[in-house]
Amino acid sequence: MDTPTDTPPAELTATLRRLRGAWQARMPDYAQRRDDLERLRAAFKAKLPAMSAAIAADFGHRSPHESAIADGMTVLKEIDHLLAHLKGWMRPRRRMLSPLFWPARAEIRYQPLGVVGVISPWNYPVNLALIPLADAIAAGNHVYLKPSEHTPRTSLCLRELLAEVFPADRVAVALGGPALAAAFAGLPFDHLLFTGSTAVGRKVMAAAAPNLTPVTLELGGKSPALIAEGYPLARAAARIASGKWLNAGQTCIAPDYVLVSQGQRDAFVEALRREVGARYPTLVDNPDYTRIVNAGQYRRLRGYLDEAQARRLPVIELVPLDAALSEGRRILPPTLVLDPPDDTALMREEIFGPILPVCGYRSLDEALAYVQSHERPLAFYLFDDDRARREKVLARIVAGGVTVNDTLMHNAQSCLPFGGVGASGMGHYHGHAGFLAFSKPMPVFRQARFAGFDLFRPPYRGLADRLVKLLTR
Repeated sequence: MDTPTDTPPAELTATLRRLRGAWQARMPDYAQRRDDLERLRAAFKAKLPAMSAAIAADFGHRSPHESAIADGMTVLKEIDHLLAHLKGWMRPRRRMLSPLFWPARAEIRYQPLGVVGVISPWNYPVNLALIPLADAIAAGNHVYLKPSEHTPRTSLCLRELLAEVFPADRVAVALGGPALAAAFAGLPFDHLLFTGSTAVGRKVMAAAAPNLTPVTLELGGKSPALIAEGYPLARAAARIASGKWLNAGQTCIAPDYVLVSQGQRDAFVEALRREVGARYPTLVDNPDYTRIVNAGQYRRLRGYLDEAQARRLPVIELVPLDAALSEGRRILPPTLVLDPPDDTALMREEIFGPILPVCGYRSLDEALAYVQSHERPLAFYLFDDDRARREKVLARIVAGGVTVNDTLMHNAQSCLPFGGVGASGMGHYHGHAGFLAFSKPMPVFRQARFAGFDLFRPPYRGLADRLVKLLTR
């Protein structure tokens, strides 16, 4: 249902025209980009407590510590990284020419694209809005942001923050539901970044296609964690628990299922039980455990468990909770499902919640073959201290990103590109990768006063014949 704060769809084109007109009138130089980033950082840091409160209100409850790290620190550190390296990234890069073209010169200049559209999701509503926005600003663009309607208080907070930092013709925010998002995706941006599900990503790409708008799609999928035989199970359980139950599993790169040798499966389950019990001795009014964002997402996740129980699969609640309390407060306990078959919804669809399938394998080759037979994941997690075996696994896997002996950590590095592959997405951002994603590497060739190719002109006889023979020998 629309609220008075929703953006009328008729305003979208006019706003884009205003953003583009201002950008064409004055393309941001280094001084403006740096000033924009510094003011964004200062204003965001001041508003971080209000942002955290807005996120908690949108979720019903969300761990304030997790908001401070996942939606606070990540944005601040990204801006710091951009400020530290931007001047160097903007410098033209010389390219060596073939001696045939001497004494001409060549270089690459990184030109901003114009107006970048950003469609951000609800699960990390600040991080996944402001990091691509900061990358696009660093690259010299203007930005039009469409945050998620599922976190409306946070979206309003973002709009207030950005209006405080930027003039209306440099950064704009559109608020609204799916119909507005569809119209937004169809605007003729110079680049469009979307973060969300694979199914919606297909629709975004189709909406962008008539305008030939280049897209960066940050999607999801089923990210596996593979525990090699002999790896310490308690350590694996602790690090998988950190990655899985952060934000109650509502993380696109959360471990979606675990592959562990059959002989170690039950011991791993017990290690997880101990680890989760120590972290969350109770779930009711626990400030450290996040709720499911809305009733629709809760019902979807509960449906996965209902199907597993109907098929008599082992379902293990690691922290038991009364069903009425669970549904009334949208608290879904950390739950394991053992060896679900491939035709269950749990193994067909991205879980995006606190449910973790644990699957036994008979050999490492069998486990790798299973991963390879499915869509390429956004993240892959390998737990193995054997260097040779680790290299064997990494040589056979194609994933959006990899963390070895931990989870999520590759995403927190501004020096590493973040992005998917195949069904888990296309394109990258974060740090230099974000600067490049929102720039055009424009080649520039500078001819000298005297150039050998001035001799190559019709009529093609004599010297021209000899030149052709020389150059095509």
